[in-house]
Amino acid sequence: MGTATILQKLKEQKTSYFFIIVPAILFLVFQLAPVLISFFWSFTSYDIVHAPRFVGLANYKNILFNDPLFWQAIKNTVVYVIGVVPLGICISLLLAVAIDQKIHFQNFFKSIFFLPTVTAIVAVSVIWKWLYAGEKYGLFNYFIMKLGAQPVDWLVDPAWTLPSIMIMSIWAGVGCNMMLFLAGLQTIPPVMYEAAEIDGAGFWKKFFYVTLPLLKPTIVFVTMMSFIFSFQVFEQVYIMTGGQGDIGGVLNSGLTIVAYLYDKGFQKFEMGYASALAYIIFCFIFILTMINKRLMKTDIRY
Repeated sequence: MGTATILQKLKEQKTSYFFIIVPAILFLVFQLAPVLISFFWSFTSYDIVHAPRFVGLANYKNILFNDPLFWQAIKNTVVYVIGVVPLGICISLLLAVAIDQKIHFQNFFKSIFFLPTVTAIVAVSVIWKWLYAGEKYGLFNYFIMKLGAQPVDWLVDPAWTLPSIMIMSIWAGVGCNMMLFLAGLQTIPPVMYEAAEIDGAGFWKKFFYVTLPLLKPTIVFVTMMSFIFSFQVFEQVYIMTGGQGDIGGVLNSGLTIVAYLYDKGFQKFEMGYASALAYIIFCFIFILTMINKRLMKTDIRY
Protein backbone atom coordinates (compact mmCIF):
# COMPACT_ATOMS: atom_id res chain seq x y z
CA MET A 1 0.00 0.00 0.00
CA GLY A 2 1.57 3.26 -1.09
CA THR A 3 1.89 6.47 0.95
CA ALA A 4 -0.70 8.22 -1.22
CA THR A 5 -3.19 5.43 -0.53
CA ILE A 6 -2.59 5.62 3.23
CA LEU A 7 -3.06 9.39 3.26
CA GLN A 8 -6.23 9.00 1.18
CA LYS A 9 -7.63 6.47 3.70
CA LEU A 10 -6.74 8.71 6.66
CA LYS A 11 -8.49 11.60 4.95
CA GLU A 12 -11.60 9.51 4.32
CA GLN A 13 -11.71 8.35 7.96
CA LYS A 14 -11.02 11.72 9.60
CA THR A 15 -14.43 11.76 11.30
CA SER A 16 -13.65 8.47 13.02
CA TYR A 17 -10.36 9.82 14.35
CA PHE A 18 -12.19 12.81 15.84
CA PHE A 19 -14.19 10.48 18.09
CA ILE A 20 -10.94 8.86 19.23
CA ILE A 21 -8.85 12.00 19.71
CA VAL A 22 -11.37 13.92 21.87
CA PRO A 23 -11.76 11.18 24.55
CA ALA A 24 -7.99 10.62 24.43
CA ILE A 25 -7.32 14.32 25.13
CA LEU A 26 -9.90 14.39 27.94
CA PHE A 27 -8.30 11.28 29.46
CA LEU A 28 -4.83 12.81 29.31
CA VAL A 29 -5.90 16.18 30.76
CA PHE A 30 -8.37 15.10 33.46
CA GLN A 31 -7.13 11.64 34.48
CA LEU A 32 -3.55 10.83 33.54
CA ALA A 33 -2.10 14.31 34.14
CA PRO A 34 -3.55 14.69 37.69
CA VAL A 35 -2.25 11.22 38.57
CA LEU A 36 1.27 12.08 37.43
CA ILE A 37 1.23 15.53 39.03
CA SER A 38 -0.01 14.22 42.39
CA PHE A 39 2.67 11.51 42.26
CA PHE A 40 5.29 14.25 41.91
CA TRP A 41 3.67 16.29 44.70
CA SER A 42 3.82 13.27 47.02
CA PHE A 43 7.60 13.79 47.17
CA THR A 44 7.31 17.49 47.93
CA SER A 45 6.18 19.92 50.61
CA TYR A 46 3.50 21.94 48.84
CA ASP A 47 0.91 24.31 50.34
CA ILE A 48 -0.51 25.76 47.07
CA VAL A 49 0.77 29.28 47.94
CA HIS A 50 4.50 28.47 47.68
CA ALA A 51 6.28 26.44 45.03
CA PRO A 52 6.66 22.70 45.75
CA ARG A 53 9.85 21.86 47.68
CA PHE A 54 11.32 18.39 47.13
CA VAL A 55 11.52 16.36 50.37
CA GLY A 56 12.01 12.85 49.03
CA LEU A 57 10.24 10.11 50.99
CA ALA A 58 9.65 12.30 54.06
CA ASN A 59 5.86 12.45 53.54
CA TYR A 60 5.57 8.66 53.28
CA LYS A 61 7.83 8.17 56.31
CA ASN A 62 5.86 10.65 58.45
CA ILE A 63 2.52 9.10 57.47
CA LEU A 64 3.55 5.52 58.22
CA PHE A 65 5.70 6.08 61.33
CA ASN A 66 4.84 9.47 62.90
CA ASP A 67 1.15 10.05 62.29
CA PRO A 68 -1.20 8.40 64.85
CA LEU A 69 -4.21 10.05 63.19
CA PHE A 70 -3.48 8.11 59.98
CA TRP A 71 -3.62 4.81 61.84
CA GLN A 72 -6.78 5.93 63.66
CA ALA A 73 -8.36 6.60 60.25
CA ILE A 74 -7.17 3.22 58.92
CA LYS A 75 -8.62 1.46 61.98
CA ASN A 76 -11.98 3.22 61.59
CA THR A 77 -12.05 2.44 57.85
CA VAL A 78 -11.31 -1.26 58.40
CA VAL A 79 -14.04 -1.47 61.08
CA TYR A 80 -16.41 0.28 58.69
CA VAL A 81 -15.62 -2.15 55.83
CA ILE A 82 -15.93 -5.22 58.06
CA GLY A 83 -19.27 -3.97 59.38
CA VAL A 84 -20.84 -2.72 56.16
CA VAL A 85 -19.76 -5.18 53.45
CA PRO A 86 -20.81 -8.59 54.90
CA LEU A 87 -24.04 -7.35 56.49
CA GLY A 88 -25.01 -5.29 53.43
CA ILE A 89 -24.41 -8.24 51.09
CA CYS A 90 -26.44 -10.64 53.27
CA ILE A 91 -29.41 -8.25 53.42
CA SER A 92 -29.21 -7.56 49.67
CA LEU A 93 -29.07 -11.26 48.83
CA LEU A 94 -32.03 -12.15 51.07
CA LEU A 95 -34.10 -9.30 49.60
CA ALA A 96 -33.24 -10.40 46.05
CA VAL A 97 -34.21 -14.00 46.74
CA ALA A 98 -37.46 -12.89 48.41
CA ILE A 99 -38.44 -10.59 45.55
CA ASP A 100 -37.50 -13.24 42.97
CA GLN A 101 -40.22 -15.56 44.36
CA LYS A 102 -42.84 -14.11 41.96
CA ILE A 103 -44.60 -12.19 44.73
CA HIS A 104 -47.28 -9.57 44.14
CA PHE A 105 -46.12 -5.95 43.57
CA GLN A 106 -42.64 -7.18 42.63
CA ASN A 107 -41.75 -4.02 40.70
CA PHE A 108 -43.02 -1.86 43.56
CA PHE A 109 -40.65 -3.53 46.04
CA LYS A 110 -37.77 -3.26 43.56
CA SER A 111 -38.41 0.48 43.24
CA ILE A 112 -38.70 1.03 46.98
CA PHE A 113 -35.43 -0.69 47.81
CA PHE A 114 -33.59 0.82 44.82
CA LEU A 115 -34.76 4.37 45.54
CA PRO A 116 -31.90 5.26 47.97
CA THR A 117 -29.39 4.27 45.29
CA VAL A 118 -30.58 6.92 42.84
CA THR A 119 -30.74 9.56 45.57
CA ALA A 120 -27.63 11.68 46.06
CA ILE A 121 -25.62 10.42 49.01
CA VAL A 122 -25.25 14.01 50.23
CA ALA A 123 -29.05 14.43 50.45
CA VAL A 124 -29.39 11.03 52.14
CA SER A 125 -26.69 11.96 54.65
CA VAL A 126 -28.43 15.24 55.53
CA ILE A 127 -31.74 13.45 56.12
CA TRP A 128 -30.13 10.79 58.27
CA LYS A 129 -28.31 13.48 60.23
CA TRP A 130 -31.73 14.86 61.15
CA LEU A 131 -32.98 11.38 62.05
CA TYR A 132 -29.97 10.99 64.35
CA ALA A 133 -30.46 14.43 65.94
CA GLY A 134 -30.86 14.94 69.68
CA GLU A 135 -33.91 14.14 71.76
CA LYS A 136 -35.76 17.25 70.66
CA TYR A 137 -35.68 16.74 66.87
CA GLY A 138 -34.40 13.25 66.09
CA LEU A 139 -36.99 10.68 64.97
CA PHE A 140 -34.99 7.73 66.31
CA ASN A 141 -34.65 9.27 69.77
CA TYR A 142 -38.36 10.13 69.71
CA PHE A 143 -39.28 6.44 69.39
CA ILE A 144 -36.59 5.41 71.88
CA MET A 145 -38.02 7.77 74.50
CA LYS A 146 -41.57 6.57 73.70
CA LEU A 147 -40.34 3.11 74.69
CA GLY A 148 -39.09 4.54 77.99
CA ALA A 149 -35.34 4.34 77.22
CA GLN A 150 -32.73 7.07 77.37
CA PRO A 151 -31.99 8.95 74.10
CA VAL A 152 -28.73 8.16 72.31
CA ASP A 153 -26.22 10.81 71.21
CA TRP A 154 -25.78 9.10 67.84
CA LEU A 155 -23.29 11.48 66.21
CA VAL A 156 -21.82 13.02 69.39
CA ASP A 157 -21.02 9.96 71.49
CA PRO A 158 -17.69 8.52 70.17
CA ALA A 159 -19.00 4.99 70.74
CA TRP A 160 -21.95 5.57 68.39
CA THR A 161 -20.52 7.81 65.64
CA LEU A 162 -19.06 5.12 63.39
CA PRO A 163 -21.93 2.59 63.90
CA SER A 164 -24.41 5.36 63.01
CA ILE A 165 -22.62 6.02 59.71
CA MET A 166 -22.41 2.27 59.02
CA ILE A 167 -26.17 1.80 59.51
CA MET A 168 -26.92 4.58 57.05
CA SER A 169 -24.44 3.24 54.51
CA ILE A 170 -25.95 -0.26 54.63
CA TRP A 171 -29.42 1.21 54.08
CA ALA A 172 -28.20 3.31 51.15
CA GLY A 173 -26.30 0.49 49.43
CA VAL A 174 -28.73 -2.40 49.75
CA GLY A 175 -30.79 -1.50 46.66
CA CYS A 176 -27.91 -1.50 44.18
CA ASN A 177 -26.54 -4.85 45.36
CA MET A 178 -30.07 -6.29 45.42
CA MET A 179 -30.54 -5.46 41.72
CA LEU A 180 -27.20 -7.11 40.87
CA PHE A 181 -28.25 -10.24 42.74
CA LEU A 182 -31.62 -10.22 40.96
CA ALA A 183 -29.79 -10.11 37.63
CA GLY A 184 -27.58 -12.98 38.80
CA LEU A 185 -30.62 -15.04 39.83
CA GLN A 186 -32.04 -14.72 36.31
CA THR A 187 -28.97 -16.52 34.94
CA ILE A 188 -29.61 -19.68 36.99
CA PRO A 189 -31.37 -22.23 34.74
CA PRO A 190 -34.84 -23.18 36.11
CA VAL A 191 -34.03 -26.82 35.37
CA MET A 192 -31.62 -26.74 38.32
CA TYR A 193 -34.48 -25.97 40.72
CA GLU A 194 -36.75 -28.52 39.02
CA ALA A 195 -34.14 -31.24 39.47
CA ALA A 196 -33.71 -30.27 43.14
CA GLU A 197 -37.47 -30.40 43.69
CA ILE A 198 -37.64 -33.88 42.15
CA ASP A 199 -35.00 -34.92 44.69
CA GLY A 200 -37.24 -33.55 47.47
CA ALA A 201 -35.30 -30.37 48.26
CA GLY A 202 -37.17 -27.64 50.14
CA PHE A 203 -36.67 -23.87 49.95
CA TRP A 204 -33.59 -23.68 52.15
CA LYS A 205 -31.91 -26.71 50.57
CA LYS A 206 -32.42 -25.18 47.12
CA PHE A 207 -31.02 -21.90 48.48
CA PHE A 208 -27.84 -23.44 49.94
CA TYR A 209 -27.19 -26.16 47.31
CA VAL A 210 -28.41 -24.48 44.12
CA THR A 211 -28.74 -20.69 44.50
CA LEU A 212 -25.59 -19.89 46.47
CA PRO A 213 -23.13 -22.06 44.44
CA LEU A 214 -24.46 -20.88 41.09
CA LEU A 215 -24.62 -17.27 42.25
CA LYS A 216 -20.99 -17.28 43.32
CA PRO A 217 -19.67 -15.18 40.37
CA THR A 218 -22.21 -12.45 41.23
CA ILE A 219 -21.37 -12.68 44.93
CA VAL A 220 -17.66 -12.28 44.13
CA PHE A 221 -18.33 -9.24 41.93
CA VAL A 222 -20.62 -7.57 44.49
CA THR A 223 -18.16 -8.27 47.30
CA MET A 224 -15.25 -6.79 45.39
CA MET A 225 -17.13 -3.63 44.39
CA SER A 226 -18.62 -3.16 47.87
CA PHE A 227 -15.18 -3.62 49.39
CA ILE A 228 -13.60 -0.96 47.16
CA PHE A 229 -16.47 1.56 47.56
CA SER A 230 -16.56 1.06 51.34
CA PHE A 231 -12.86 1.72 51.62
CA GLN A 232 -13.44 5.04 49.85
CA VAL A 233 -16.29 6.21 52.09
CA PHE A 234 -16.26 9.99 52.41
CA GLU A 235 -19.50 11.94 51.76
CA GLN A 236 -21.50 10.55 54.66
CA VAL A 237 -18.57 11.04 57.04
CA TYR A 238 -18.11 14.63 55.90
CA ILE A 239 -21.82 15.51 56.16
CA MET A 240 -22.76 13.61 59.31
CA THR A 241 -19.73 14.48 61.44
CA GLY A 242 -19.43 18.11 60.33
CA GLY A 243 -20.27 20.78 62.85
CA GLN A 244 -18.66 19.05 65.83
CA GLY A 245 -15.09 20.12 65.08
CA ASP A 246 -12.85 18.68 62.37
CA ILE A 247 -13.99 15.97 59.99
CA GLY A 248 -14.48 12.72 61.88
CA GLY A 249 -16.55 13.88 64.82
CA VAL A 250 -15.67 13.85 68.52
CA LEU A 251 -12.19 12.39 69.19
CA ASN A 252 -12.00 11.46 65.48
CA SER A 253 -14.28 8.53 66.25
CA GLY A 254 -15.76 8.59 62.74
CA LEU A 255 -12.67 9.66 60.80
CA THR A 256 -12.03 7.47 57.74
CA ILE A 257 -8.97 7.46 55.54
CA VAL A 258 -10.43 9.38 52.57
CA ALA A 259 -11.94 11.97 54.93
CA TYR A 260 -8.48 12.37 56.47
CA LEU A 261 -7.00 12.85 53.00
CA TYR A 262 -9.59 15.55 52.24
CA ASP A 263 -8.86 17.28 55.54
CA LYS A 264 -5.13 17.36 54.83
CA GLY A 265 -5.42 18.41 51.19
CA PHE A 266 -8.37 20.77 51.00
CA GLN A 267 -8.75 22.16 54.53
CA LYS A 268 -5.15 22.34 55.71
CA PHE A 269 -3.71 22.70 52.16
CA GLU A 270 -0.92 20.18 52.77
CA MET A 271 -1.09 18.97 49.17
CA GLY A 272 2.20 17.09 49.23
CA TYR A 273 1.23 15.18 52.35
CA ALA A 274 -2.26 14.50 50.96
CA SER A 275 -0.81 13.22 47.68
CA ALA A 276 1.39 10.76 49.56
CA LEU A 277 -1.70 9.69 51.52
CA ALA A 278 -3.54 9.05 48.25
CA TYR A 279 -0.85 6.69 46.99
CA ILE A 280 -0.67 4.85 50.30
CA ILE A 281 -4.46 4.39 50.19
CA PHE A 282 -4.16 3.11 46.61
CA CYS A 283 -1.58 0.55 47.72
CA PHE A 284 -3.76 -0.56 50.66
CA ILE A 285 -6.84 -1.02 48.48
CA PHE A 286 -4.89 -2.77 45.71
CA ILE A 287 -3.24 -5.26 48.07
CA LEU A 288 -6.44 -6.00 50.01
CA THR A 289 -8.43 -6.35 46.77
CA MET A 290 -5.92 -8.86 45.41
CA ILE A 291 -6.10 -10.84 48.67
CA ASN A 292 -9.89 -10.70 48.55
CA LYS A 293 -9.90 -11.80 44.91
CA ARG A 294 -7.60 -14.73 45.66
CA LEU A 295 -9.73 -15.85 48.63
CA MET A 296 -12.94 -15.69 46.59
CA LYS A 297 -11.49 -17.23 43.42
CA THR A 298 -14.21 -18.97 41.40
CA ASP A 299 -14.05 -21.33 38.44
CA ILE A 300 -17.75 -22.05 38.18
CA ARG A 301 -19.09 -22.52 34.66
CA TYR A 302 -22.72 -23.29 33.87
